[in-house]
Amino acid sequence: MSAAPLRIIGIDPGSQITGFGILDTDGRSSVHVHSGCIRLPTGDFPQRLGVIFRELDAIIATHQPAVMAIEQAFLARNAAVALKLGQARGAAICAAVNRGLDVSEYAPRLIKQAVVGSGSAVKEQVQHMVMIMLALTRRPAADEADALAAALCHAHIGSSLGRLPQGFQRRRRR
Repeated sequence: MSAAPLRIIGIDPGSQITGFGILDTDGRSSVHVHSGCIRLPTGDFPQRLGVIFRELDAIIATHQPAVMAIEQAFLARNAAVALKLGQARGAAICAAVNRGLDVSEYAPRLIKQAVVGSGSAVKEQVQHMVMIMLALTRRPAADEADALAAALCHAHIGSSLGRLPQGFQRRRRR
C-alpha cells in the first residue's frame, strides 16, 4: 500500500451472530487485519443487544478503525425478525458512533455485487471471493465473510468516490 491506509470495520449484524471484519485499504488493495463472529447468548434480547454494543466497542477501541461499513436492513421473513435485526444494527451503529466513527450503510445486494460481481450471489460465493481478495489462509465463517465483504464494498466505493470531481460527489449524496 502506497498511501496512508484507511482502516474499515465491516459489520454483518444479527440477533444471534454478528460478524465483524477489519481491513486496511489504500483504495487499490486491501489487507485483512482481524475478523470474527460475536456469538450472542440466549436469553433476554436487551442483554444480547448490550453484548453487541460492548463487544464491538472493545474491538473498535483495540483496532481503531476510522469508519464502519454495515449492511442495511433487508426484508425479513416476518416483522419480529426485521425488528430484531434493526435493533442489532442499532447497537452496532451506536458502538461506532460512540467511538467517533463515520458509518456508511450498504444494501446487501450492493455488497455482493462489489465483491462477487452479482447481487444475487450465495453465501458460499461471498466466502470464496473474500478469501481470495484478502489472501486468507482459512475460509471465514459466513457472517464473518459478510462483514469483510461490507468492508471491501466500502473500500471499493470509497476509493471510486475519492476519484470523482468534488461537485459530482456532493450531487450524488443527495
